[in-house]
Amino acid sequence: TLRPFHILDKEWALLVAGREKPNPMTVSWGGLGTLWNRPVATVYVRPTRFTFGVLNAEPEFTLNVLPESLRPALELCGSRSGRDTDKWTAAGIAPEPSEAVGTPRVRGARLALECRVLATLDLDPARFLDPAVEELYPAKDYHRVYWGEVLAAWEA
Repeated sequence: TLRPFHILDKEWALLVAGREKPNPMTVSWGGLGTLWNRPVATVYVRPTRFTFGVLNAEPEFTLNVLPESLRPALELCGSRSGRDTDKWTAAGIAPEPSEAVGTPRVRGARLALECRVLATLDLDPARFLDPAVEELYPAKDYHRVYWGEVLAAWEA
């Protein structure tokens, strides 16, 4: 059974951005759906993250759901920066060529989505209707939303 809310919230995924020097980043906020009659994966990246600049320079990404045996890789990729760490080596994971985008997938992923960014939107705190949301941004580093058209999907 596909449990899309459980996957991102509880299992997490690795967002990989970049072609020449791809960087994996752990994500737990996002979604899957349809936008403009296309299948999309939505991800959220803070401007303080190294991946933010990489994703803006090369607007494509892969979203990789890993097996439980690779949970330590998710923890490492969510706690270190690609600015000063080769997260592939440190996490013991390997890139695998994608077919629809230049950004690699993660070898061994249970599910991998290859995506081309269709649009972005910067979250505006003036539009938050629930005041509790603002508490999630003590540094005022509001996410940028990326909608990626899913061009290919792989299941292990």
